[in-house]
Amino acid sequence: MTLKACHSVSSFGVSEPNRDGYNSKDVYIPEDISDMWEGLEPEIRAALIAKELSSAGMPMKKSDYSIASTPTAMSRSSSEVFEQQSAYGSSSNKSSEEETSVVKREKCPVSGATVTLTPLERAPKNVFSFSKTHQNKTETVEMNSNTTVTKTTKVVCTTRGWRNVFQLPICYDVNMVPQGTIFDPLNSQLLDVTGVHPEGYNQRFAVVDAEVEKLYGDKISGYFEGKGITLTKVVIDGGEPAKRPQAIDTILDALCAYKLRRREPFLAIGGGCVLDIAGTAACLYRRGVPFVRVPTTLLAIVDASVGVKNGVDYYCCVTDETYKNRVGSFYAPSACLLDPAFISSQDERNVTNGLGEIMKLALVRSSDLFDLLEAHGKTLVESKFENEDLKKNG
Repeated sequence: MTLKACHSVSSFGVSEPNRDGYNSKDVYIPEDISDMWEGLEPEIRAALIAKELSSAGMPMKKSDYSIASTPTAMSRSSSEVFEQQSAYGSSSNKSSEEETSVVKREKCPVSGATVTLTPLERAPKNVFSFSKTHQNKTETVEMNSNTTVTKTTKVVCTTRGWRNVFQLPICYDVNMVPQGTIFDPLNSQLLDVTGVHPEGYNQRFAVVDAEVEKLYGDKISGYFEGKGITLTKVVIDGGEPAKRPQAIDTILDALCAYKLRRREPFLAIGGGCVLDIAGTAACLYRRGVPFVRVPTTLLAIVDASVGVKNGVDYYCCVTDETYKNRVGSFYAPSACLLDPAFISSQDERNVTNGLGEIMKLALVRSSDLFDLLEAHGKTLVESKFENEDLKKNG
């Protein structure tokens, strides 16, 4: 509509009067039309101009104008804008045609068939039509008293179809929280990661580890109450024996009762088992809703909180065996909050387990980290990562 309005104005020769009362040579574009035009993306403007000029039978210049250097101000004459933008449109269309004309060939790893992939014009990066050609060659040998006859039979089979190719982006922030401030009313990080909601929507949902509820339950509830928000909590056991599909059902039932919306994040606060259970539930509920990890153990901070794996153990009635992490998904959180103050609530054994996971990373990826652990590992375990001297030294 914007382009047609601009083209209509230029066709009728509407001009802006100059100070002497005479019409200027440049075409005058009304302000409202100019604003609409400026609001369009450069690529959209180029495509619209190319289409309009083509339908109007107007010549298109072949000048090589870059979209980065093409001004968008409508203060220039409309013909100048049309010429420069159409030049970019021609270049863009040419590159698009070259992209869609690329034909790829590959070998099917299963059947050995030759696969020819041709990108479709409307979606050259995502949809490919294909033909699969498979050759089957057999030989039979017939012998009689005088001769030997070898018969070769070649069967060529061609099938057709299309291939869909899509890549799902994985992107989430791992936020460092100033030590011991995650439930501080002055720190808004915990509230911020629960998303932006309509005015008056004053409720949130959280899955909380049973042990965390004992230690921090009042602080968690008080944090949200102080901000005028009602927090619905479902408390589950964080031990390995509880890491079963039944725990997922408990969360799903609570989510249904709460009526969590499709794009509403919920909180998962606890150790690695709780984060795994909550992540699996988030993946299943309404085909996937956002969730935020708040790890409360050292092992969860360095392992479960920063990956995209979720899962529960599964007991098979047929084999009468329990399989670890047999049911699960690869589903990323929307965000993570790491507060090292949680480590102080753990015993030495669990801190050592978490340090062992850090040691694994050091052995695989960093000799510098290994040297630090070798020099300060004992102090870190004894102080539960709260040694002030080590903090000062980085």
